[in-house]
Amino acid sequence: MRWMPGFVMLSVIWGASFALIKIAVEAGVPPLWVAFWRCFFGALALLAVCALRRERLPRDRTVWGHALVVAALLNAVPFTFLAYGETLVSSVLAGVWNATTPLTTLVFVILMVPQERPTARRLLGLLVGFAGVLVVLGIWQGVDGAPVAGSLACLAATTCYGAGFAYTRRFYSAREGSAAALSAVQIVCATAQLAVFAPLGGGGPSWPGVPAAAALVVLGAVGTGLAYILNLRVIRSAGSTVAATVTYVTPVWSTSLGVTLLGEPLGWNVVAGGVLVIAGVFLSRTDRAAPGVLSGSRHAASRDPERTPGHPVSRRRGLR
Repeated sequence: MRWMPGFVMLSVIWGASFALIKIAVEAGVPPLWVAFWRCFFGALALLAVCALRRERLPRDRTVWGHALVVAALLNAVPFTFLAYGETLVSSVLAGVWNATTPLTTLVFVILMVPQERPTARRLLGLLVGFAGVLVVLGIWQGVDGAPVAGSLACLAATTCYGAGFAYTRRFYSAREGSAAALSAVQIVCATAQLAVFAPLGGGGPSWPGVPAAAALVVLGAVGTGLAYILNLRVIRSAGSTVAATVTYVTPVWSTSLGVTLLGEPLGWNVVAGGVLVIAGVFLSRTDRAAPGVLSGSRHAASRDPERTPGHPVSRRRGLR
């Protein structure tokens, strides 16, 4: 059980990311800039790790081409959606929505990976998870207003994660390079993409104050950078399947921190819907598919973890 302390810390880090995003957006940081700084500090952390390990970044143009797609699907776009969503909904609700990532991943894996086939258990899991989504939304209350728009933004983020994990599994995870190097390439690409769009959609950067700036540094360097190293250690010690179950724990931390530190409300439908979502994730798992579906990795991840690229929300997985 040497992996347990790292597993718990990883769940805390990724669970806390929703509260950190909330602090930033409430300080007036535009969603595009939240996403940019998150990737920027994450890239610095991963590049520092590669430098310390003396691991070179891949030079193959094909790797960088696929990395651009992965970066858009797993970082630039969903990070922006998630930050925008948290301008309208609580970090508690955002954390619950993030728990749907394995379900969206399963949908895209079935569509994009030929060897994956839908089974009765998987389909039941998707239906249960979808029911949980409707309960969290409070569908009986109607679908009007800003909270629903924020929820839909968070769901758009998890949909991007699902597509990104499936794309990663099919086109990126087995490319030449260590896991840390491939992850660094991915986050560097995301930083470059956001460096173009953030000034266009969010204006120029501005100083948000010490608490928000600190939140962004921690969110990027720890939650989007160093957490991957911690995740890799858990994979090495316990395997990909165990590491992927962090998905079940992160909503607990995001909810606890949102309620206790930020004073956010917790409705009964959020709790009930979250339980249904996690039950759907559990039902959609199979022994053969669990590592790939929930962590965004290849089935070989537990045998060769150094060749599996990490992603900051992919092993909640996500999530993010």
